[in-house]
Amino acid sequence: MSLPTSVPNELFVDGVWGPGSDGSFEVLNPSDGSVITSVPRAGLDDLDRALAAAAAAGPGWAGAAPRDRAEVLRTTFDLMVSRKEEIAYLMSLEMGKSLTDALGEVAYAAEFFRWFSEEAVRVDGALRTAPSGANRILTFKKPVGVALLLTPWNFPAAMATRKLAPALAAGCTVVLKPAEDTPLTSLLLASLLREAGTPDGVVNVLTTDVPGPLVQAALADERVRKLSFTGSTGVGRVLLKQAADRIVNASMELGGNDPFIVLDDADLDAAVEGAMLAKMRNGGQACTAANRFLVQESVVEEFAAKLAAKMGALRVGAGTDRDTELGPMVSARAVTGIAEKVDRSVAAGARAVLGGSTPDGPGFFYPATVLVDVPRDSAVAVEEVFGPVAPIISVRDEDDALAIANASEMGLTGYVYSGDLARGLRVCERLEVGMIGLNRGLVSDPAAPFGGVKQSGLGREGGYEGIEEYLETTYVATSW
Repeated sequence: MSLPTSVPNELFVDGVWGPGSDGSFEVLNPSDGSVITSVPRAGLDDLDRALAAAAAAGPGWAGAAPRDRAEVLRTTFDLMVSRKEEIAYLMSLEMGKSLTDALGEVAYAAEFFRWFSEEAVRVDGALRTAPSGANRILTFKKPVGVALLLTPWNFPAAMATRKLAPALAAGCTVVLKPAEDTPLTSLLLASLLREAGTPDGVVNVLTTDVPGPLVQAALADERVRKLSFTGSTGVGRVLLKQAADRIVNASMELGGNDPFIVLDDADLDAAVEGAMLAKMRNGGQACTAANRFLVQESVVEEFAAKLAAKMGALRVGAGTDRDTELGPMVSARAVTGIAEKVDRSVAAGARAVLGGSTPDGPGFFYPATVLVDVPRDSAVAVEEVFGPVAPIISVRDEDDALAIANASEMGLTGYVYSGDLARGLRVCERLEVGMIGLNRGLVSDPAAPFGGVKQSGLGREGGYEGIEEYLETTYVATSW
């Protein structure tokens, strides 16, 4: 598969496309392992240029009329919608997800530009009287400053727009570093933002396959005032430690070990349909993917049989093929990690009723897999799998399910299926996660606050809350 000619493969700094100062690296097609193209490996000189451009553009962008910033974001939304097929194809090419999933992601990703174009004109302040009556309390909000945005590979468009849109709406300028596996979508988004009228220096994109030194240098630079990261909890811990040295404002959307609870009064057909969304969207490569199926013992066999039948019927193929329902994993490394967790769990007593073994190449594929009789302390039960694997654990009742669900140090997303709304809501109240799908297999919405609790993150993206992550409040005491 060839790269569309409209897709840039250079760094984007201060409104100009160009090479990097530290060579280049290859971007692979996970469907067959072939090389799509090469992109520059940004060096410290490139970082300095990008930060200088963002800092110089900051006052002008922050001082622009909110309506002007909003119009740029709204135009970018329109451009994404008009070019959805091209963007979807590119994501399928570089990440491997099915075109159906990719088209869904484009619609979701574009919506962040529309949502925050509307929020850009609603940044407000407050005026109130001090309780003593001695003075007035006046507050107003202003952009944090230059924002460093670090995005993962699994949703190349949505993870970028979920950060770019609120940052730009708030008046921040940005340096975006996409994941090394999927840099091309971010470069295409930069070209769309430029076409929409974003001033030079407001958006800068640096690509690299050696991110550590670049990110560490950025966080040590006084021009960087904000860090927004989506990725693993392990990397998030490292970045928070680095950000602490300069007290950089930080938002973190980290890993999950998301429980999917099926109670004995649930509509099992609806639960299976929800499970297919919660587990198999993006091939299971999502932080919101159901990772542990906690099913009440009286319905566990029926649920497992129905889920295995649905997952086993998925058509496997290259992401760019129109009839593909389950594409490859993003890399050979990802396949190895999934297989290792499954193998350890089977050795501990789990039983595969579907899949469970790595197929021969080419490409980075792992089959849809359903595991039953899963020990509660096995690898697939306590570690994030990030693939098309559904471990099913039998539970006695809702208390048993909640004890397992809440034992994790993670707390991103949960799913609850029950035919009794009051019972379902009681379980939701006790579930220690940031987001819950109650009788729904999909929770993500640009108009809703996205984020986790415990070690799944800090802050929220999307919703009314999303723009607040890029704003600071100034308080003025005055009297008249």
